[in-house]
Amino acid sequence: MYRALISPLICLTFSMISSLTSSASESVFEQTPDGVIEVKTIPASTVLVKRSQVPYFESNNLFMPLFWYITTRRIAMTTPVEVGIQPGEMYFYVGSDASQRSLKSSGSVSVEQLPRRTVASIGYRGAYSERNFQRAKTKLEGWIAQQGEYNASGEARAIYWNSPSVPDAQKHAEVHISLQSLN
Repeated sequence: MYRALISPLICLTFSMISSLTSSASESVFEQTPDGVIEVKTIPASTVLVKRSQVPYFESNNLFMPLFWYITTRRIAMTTPVEVGIQPGEMYFYVGSDASQRSLKSSGSVSVEQLPRRTVASIGYRGAYSERNFQRAKTKLEGWIAQQGEYNASGEARAIYWNSPSVPDAQKHAEVHISLQSLN
């Protein structure tokens, strides 16, 4: 009996995720185009955070608690989703629809403030995989090393722009590394 209920429930959940993430109309910042490396400023933001004790690519149980948090509080999905790799962390940006509301942390989701940041960013297209992340990260680290005006000041983070239902070949992602000016 339970097995007969689980499959439709899973389908309904992924249908809801797909419709919410594909209709996310508010972007917190501009995308870095595929193959481009740039320096950009990420605005100070309120974020919803779910953390794990293991690396992101080993066990990804981060999305659903964040998704349920925004769904049950009627908070619109924004893009992108930001991911810390070691340990695994996922960040949902709070959009303008909820920015003035008093959001409270729950048992598994924290409400936090991220400061304004300057980052080096590389855009790429493809699956949200460890291999693609590492490839882009290596290129970005090489680029930063060749620059004379910045030092890396944090760990690389993945930035995901598309819903899980988008085919891998069409997904857009970025890798960001926070920068500190040498001047």
